[in-house]
Amino acid sequence: MRDDTIHEDDDVKEAIRRLPENVYNDRMFRIKRALDLSMKHAVLPKDQWTKYEEDDHYLEPYLKEVIRERKEREQWSKK
Repeated sequence: MRDDTIHEDDDVKEAIRRLPENVYNDRMFRIKRALDLSMKHAVLPKDQWTKYEEDDHYLEPYLKEVIRERKEREQWSKK
């Protein structure tokens, strides 16, 4: 999934921390499976690929909230 490949800065790490447990576990499974396949120099079978239409941007709402909160804190600290 696209959100599995986002570079993990502080905002992304906080968004990942806020994920529901089942979504976090699914993410970790996909990442571990990708690392395992990479170590084996293998490719995921095509029938298991995520289709573009099925690619859910599961992290985006959490990330937007984290960024909004960070910007709000920055505004408060300027005053």
